[in-house]
Amino acid sequence: MTAEPGFGVYVHWPFCAAKCPYCDFNSHVRHKGVDQPRFLAAFRREIAHMAALAPGRRVGSIFFGGGTPSLMTPETVGGILDAIAGAWGVEDGVEVTLEANPTSVEAERFRGYRAAGVNRVSLGVQALNAGDLAALGRLHSVDEAMAAVRLATSIFPRASFDLIYARPGQTPDAWRSELTQAIAHAPEHLSLYQLTIEEGTPFHALYAAGKLKTPDEDTSRALWDVTQEVTEQAGMPAYEISNHARPGAESRHNLVYWRYGEYAGVGPGAHGRLVVDGVRRELAVERNPELWAAAVEADGHGLVMDEPLSPEAQADEFLVMGLRLAEGIDLARFQRLSGRRLDSRRIDDLVFDGMVERLGRDRLRVTREGFPVLDAVVADLAG
Repeated sequence: MTAEPGFGVYVHWPFCAAKCPYCDFNSHVRHKGVDQPRFLAAFRREIAHMAALAPGRRVGSIFFGGGTPSLMTPETVGGILDAIAGAWGVEDGVEVTLEANPTSVEAERFRGYRAAGVNRVSLGVQALNAGDLAALGRLHSVDEAMAAVRLATSIFPRASFDLIYARPGQTPDAWRSELTQAIAHAPEHLSLYQLTIEEGTPFHALYAAGKLKTPDEDTSRALWDVTQEVTEQAGMPAYEISNHARPGAESRHNLVYWRYGEYAGVGPGAHGRLVVDGVRRELAVERNPELWAAAVEADGHGLVMDEPLSPEAQADEFLVMGLRLAEGIDLARFQRLSGRRLDSRRIDDLVFDGMVERLGRDRLRVTREGFPVLDAVVADLAG
């Protein structure tokens, strides 16, 4: 039996020092700086609005994402955390994660973030060799990254870092060596993402012009297999398709998403899922930072979408999110959300093909063979 999803708050800080060529997140560069007091005031107002929509919750996790949240001052982070605690109240032992880039300047702020209430940091390392860091548009060196990891683990109770694999020219043997090196520095958690070419990014333009080549299907599968083998041997198996942790060190905030819990999203471009008057709703916030701040100042929030989710839409989201997890999904909950059962014949066919497996009568999960083709498995089940 899995734990209840809980309630989380996602805070989006949309600013970056530079835009990475592979990134399609809502991030913006402001060379003249950011008026942090203005944005803090706007965050406070939008948090109050979300709490009015979904009152009485207890916050179990808070996640500062971006963008680059480590460009915020510790005072801004502390002010946002105070606003969340005042709006909802927080659970004892609440998980508070902040994403950070491992440059020397940002690493110096770590002690300030810890004093403000951050107890988990997620570092965007992305690669452990200089050539690939430059190709990915990262501003730090390998030495800076490892120094930031060491500092983070000495200050914060919990720490994680990200790597991107299936990079141009990467071989399975090179990835095995790099991942082994990473695990030696990772105390409890790693996020390991295959490089994807997203439309609208500089990488997409290069890829379309034939100037950027990613590993072929066979190599990508070999890189996936190396990832599972090395992390499992190190005691950090995948608990979600791209996330690996020692038992008990899973990201509680991300589990809120994957277990299809409730969460408020605040800040430019944030998304949320809140149950309002018994109806689960999809919420989205204005993406442009300055337009968002102006909207909040005028209306108390920057919402551009607030719509009820149909039972079928909820069921589809539940499948897409829950089947990413090694623990799988609760079939009875799918039925409650959708008003129907999953087609047993489709399940049986996928079991026969080795793509999914039943866990007793109540749960279904994707197998290791099924994860590399997860989208197809979900589409087959949902169809």
